[in-house]
Amino acid sequence: MEDFIEKAAEHFKALLEEQLRRQERMERGAGNRDFAGADKIVIGVVPGDGIGPIIMAQARRALEKLLAGELAKGRVALRDIGGLTIENRLEKGQAVPDEVLAEIKACDVLLKGPTTTPKGGSLESANVTLRRELDLYANVRPVTVPEQGIDWIFFRENTEGEYALGSRGVELPGKLSMDFKVTTDAGTRRIARAAFDYARANGKKSVAIVTKANIMKKTDGMFSRICHEVAADYPEIEAEDWYIDIMTANLVNEAIRSRFQVFLLPNLYGDIITDEAAQIQGGVGTAGSANIGGRWAMFEAIHGSAPRKMENGEGDYANPASILKAAEMLLRHIAMPEKADKLAQALRSCTETERRVVVTGHRDGATCAQFGDYLMEKL
Repeated sequence: MEDFIEKAAEHFKALLEEQLRRQERMERGAGNRDFAGADKIVIGVVPGDGIGPIIMAQARRALEKLLAGELAKGRVALRDIGGLTIENRLEKGQAVPDEVLAEIKACDVLLKGPTTTPKGGSLESANVTLRRELDLYANVRPVTVPEQGIDWIFFRENTEGEYALGSRGVELPGKLSMDFKVTTDAGTRRIARAAFDYARANGKKSVAIVTKANIMKKTDGMFSRICHEVAADYPEIEAEDWYIDIMTANLVNEAIRSRFQVFLLPNLYGDIITDEAAQIQGGVGTAGSANIGGRWAMFEAIHGSAPRKMENGEGDYANPASILKAAEMLLRHIAMPEKADKLAQALRSCTETERRVVVTGHRDGATCAQFGDYLMEKL
């Protein structure tokens, strides 16, 4: 027992020193990249595994059509990046194999399909690894249901909380397991400023700061306090404190949910509540997600790799709407709003107004490729 405690203390000391060095790097900081004047933009296309390659094929078709002129001129390049399958990751024993990470870092932005994370073991989520390695601190997810007055956008801190060290806890078999949660000053300030900057730029009047600070008094308490310090620089925007359990109820309360506009959350709570919000919009297959950092950005479907769907032989019936919405967000990020608008309008026609080809995710609906053909008619 004494030996275990000594090793655990050494392990915790190493983690603490690592996070302090990370805090120092964030304090030095780097500004966000401006793509408007970029000579060349390299878009990495990462299919992932499971249904990832199936839905990504349709997103790539859309990008090829929308960016045909830029691709021909060499201003934009689409670079296919394999190797992020669960088989390769398990074989290499790395969440993101070194050679794959090197390819990714040679790109400017990524469009990424879902990747499988095995239960148990020590292999970390590929998403968690990429967010850390590329310092993609802001996970941004819009959710809109106009007929219900819902126009939400979620700013989830993407590199801290429980996920930062989630695979690096300690375990004493038969006795206990312990994981760690981290909140830093610099990490919280930058996600808070991103949320309040968005609110100001888009005429939003309130930001909901969502924590469990009454229980997690150190980490969530620090997150809430720093968010309010940042909010002081935005006096025209109301900063409201909410607890995560109440907010999950608020999202399904039709009497009040339309009053919310911008949400600001730590990592774990943001992960959970954005899936709830996506379900209100029509399911996790309908929402895209942006992961923004200073140097890189990654855009992805918010759903998983659907192993059961693949096992049932229904992979070809997967809905590509989420990865297509991620592609729309990518186009906006690289300063091509007209092309993003064109994709958004085509998606609305295909999924809301006309709906001539309907994907159900099962054999009673259209295939992913059939929906892609339908979308291409609209672009």
